Amino acid sequence: MAEEEAIEVRFRLFDGTDIGPDKYDPSTTVASLKETIIAKWPEDKANAPTKVEDLKLINAGRILENKWTLTESRVPVGDLPGSIITMHVVVRPPQSVKRAVSAGKEKENASRQGRCVCTIL
Repeated sequence: MAEEEAIEVRFRLFDGTDIGPDKYDPSTTVASLKETIIAKWPEDKANAPTKVEDLKLINAGRILENKWTLTESRVPVGDLPGSIITMHVVVRPPQSVKRAVSAGKEKENASRQGRCVCTIL
């Protein structure tokens, strides 16, 4: 069996900037890629992830599972030899932000409970 060629991947952040491109072994797991992203995260960016669970990687519209390898997560259609794969990085907001948002929604829902609403069609 022939040895597989390294896969070149770039990671696109939420603001359009990139990390990479770098070459990775086809057997590299998505979790390992996420660890690389955390290590290479630009210091000037807000919302820096601290652990693998804070990140989601998206390739060709699919959210990639941590246990998958690069080979398993590739989309063969339109994949040209020597091309760079762009994976989009989504950062989960910190827990304190989630709690603040849910607390705001609870207050909004509580204020609506005492009202009567009529709709005329």
